[in-house]
Amino acid sequence: MADLSLYRNIGIFAHVDAGKTTTTERILKLTGKIHKTGEVHDGESTTDFMEQEAERGITIQSAATTCFWKDHRMNIIDTPGHVDFTVEVYRSLKVLDGGVGVFCGSGGVEPQSETNWRYANESEVARIIFVNKLDRMGADFYRVVDQVENVLAANPLVMTLPIGIEDDFVGVVDILSRQAFVWDDSGLPENFEIVDIPADMVDKVEEYREMLIETAVEQDDDVMMAYMDGEEPSMEDIKRCIREGTRKLDFFPTYCGSAFKNKGVQLILDAVIDYLPSPTEVDPQPLTDEEGEPTGETALVSTEEPFRALAFKIMDDRFGALTFIRVYSGVLNKGDTILNSFTGKTERIGRMVEMHADERTELSTAQAGDIIAIVGMKNVQTGHTLCDPKHACTLEPMVFPEPVISIAVKPKDKGSTEKMGVAIGKMVAEDPSFVVETDEDSGETILRGMGELHLDIKVDILKRTYAVELEVGQPQVAYRETITTPIDDSYTHKKQSGGSGQFGKIDYRIKPGEQGAGFTFKSSVVGGNVPKEFFPAIEKGFKGMMDEGPLAGFPVLDVDIELYDGGFHAVDSSAVAFEIAAKGAFRQSMPKAGPQLLEPIMKVDVFTPDDHVGDVIGDLNRRRGMIEGQEAGATGVRIKANVPLSEMFGYIGHLRTMTSGRGQFSMEFAHYAPCPANVAEGVIADAKEKKENG
Repeated sequence: MADLSLYRNIGIFAHVDAGKTTTTERILKLTGKIHKTGEVHDGESTTDFMEQEAERGITIQSAATTCFWKDHRMNIIDTPGHVDFTVEVYRSLKVLDGGVGVFCGSGGVEPQSETNWRYANESEVARIIFVNKLDRMGADFYRVVDQVENVLAANPLVMTLPIGIEDDFVGVVDILSRQAFVWDDSGLPENFEIVDIPADMVDKVEEYREMLIETAVEQDDDVMMAYMDGEEPSMEDIKRCIREGTRKLDFFPTYCGSAFKNKGVQLILDAVIDYLPSPTEVDPQPLTDEEGEPTGETALVSTEEPFRALAFKIMDDRFGALTFIRVYSGVLNKGDTILNSFTGKTERIGRMVEMHADERTELSTAQAGDIIAIVGMKNVQTGHTLCDPKHACTLEPMVFPEPVISIAVKPKDKGSTEKMGVAIGKMVAEDPSFVVETDEDSGETILRGMGELHLDIKVDILKRTYAVELEVGQPQVAYRETITTPIDDSYTHKKQSGGSGQFGKIDYRIKPGEQGAGFTFKSSVVGGNVPKEFFPAIEKGFKGMMDEGPLAGFPVLDVDIELYDGGFHAVDSSAVAFEIAAKGAFRQSMPKAGPQLLEPIMKVDVFTPDDHVGDVIGDLNRRRGMIEGQEAGATGVRIKANVPLSEMFGYIGHLRTMTSGRGQFSMEFAHYAPCPANVAEGVIADAKEKKENG
């Protein structure tokens, strides 16, 4: 059995263009996994193997690869940075033990870095920080460290300092060992020499070294007492303390360099081994019951335990369906039969492979701590638990964000209809944030996703990978409805038609609920006017109507219903009668309760050069945006605003025109808010027209 202390499961994540994929490429080159480095800007990187990734120079899918450094095995996942693909980051973090957060030396902590950092905090993943691109104009290591403290509210533990900056960036000083690593201009990672610290940096290095040791020794009382008595701890003790603090998320070891110029990457690899946890050192995954409630048990990472694994990604490639799994405990051999605890079905393991981007190596066995792919599994979806049939269990599942934007598509010809069905089935299995529905009225296929780019890419994949030609409609916004006025009302359902009739009378109060509370139902009936056994039927009746609001048929949010009285008939009352009464009550009362249309508001983060700030803010105001704040950086200004999604279609093209191609933006769903009357009227009229023509 392999020694689990020599395993590191890590992810590399950051904002778009901070250099994650380039960093991954350099790591693979240094560890001897690839011999020629591919560049993202040439569309030739190893982990960006989709056509769409190579063309756009962005990462869309998280890619998995395995390499070795100093006898340690690293499973690395390179995740996307673009906000439309955060689901890829989220699901990757779920199965990793550690991560490398990459920040751009000139851009600093950018919008998407905040989102990814928040996800990593929620998943409690230990991280080291790599401040990249220090050879770029406007790069400033110390400013980025400040931003990590102030914007992310994290505690960076500075481990290296840059020698020179921008064009003069030549290397880094390792603070702990007091050694300077200087690279030559050949661009080869191995061409460096260890020299004395430059004279003008000696004082600064000592100052940072003292801060580093003071922070580290807080992890061990004995070492701290000795240090306070004037005794410098041994290198072994300092490293042990840093490892402990990193594991507990008390601080994040922070490194600097330039991945593109191959400077500083070795120190990152050493740090992954020295400070990031092995699979056995992280808190074990909690197990849950069928309802998703914690049972108090955990999946101990050990080869002695029963087999337990989480499927975190499904991918369809030219060899068939691949299910990526993270093995938490036990051992899996080729030919074993395993249970999918979600479906209750068992499957036999045919082929297991270790992935290197889109190439693969066959395996005959895998064990706790491994990240592998299984070929040809059926009915397994992202988040399903795979386990030993004799020891059924469920690992804590994944939660995915709701899609906020949709487009209607239909195939251009009859032959594409069947092809589209098959292709979409595979794509939905791969990406849980991509939802497909059929509009019963119009017969159109509705694709829902996280943003325009997300859906663009999906249509592109359908076209190229599956050769399905589509007619694509205008993007649609996922509106919602709610109510604004409390109302007391009564409804009686009775039906006599020979034989037994139906009777159910309910007196109820409908009022606006707390924002985000969804649907709540309670009963305060006293005296048995409505017997208790009918309460679930009444709740079911109301809840079943929440999918279609009174204004334009959009789902209803945040409604609080209280049943306070009613009446029943000893013979004619039944659960069905009361359920029908509740449905009738909903139809009767909702239009009277001040119904209101809600629209999705997006948290928009725009970066613009200084000379276009006025134009950008003016444009956001015209889009009904509320400016929340702006921060000046070295190379431009970041503007944060809340803007309705309906006003943001086609924004990227507009922003590039305004800023001569230098502006960038990201957006993610923030909350639902009331729609202004003039906008609501248009939406309601459109919905009615669609229904009539449907």
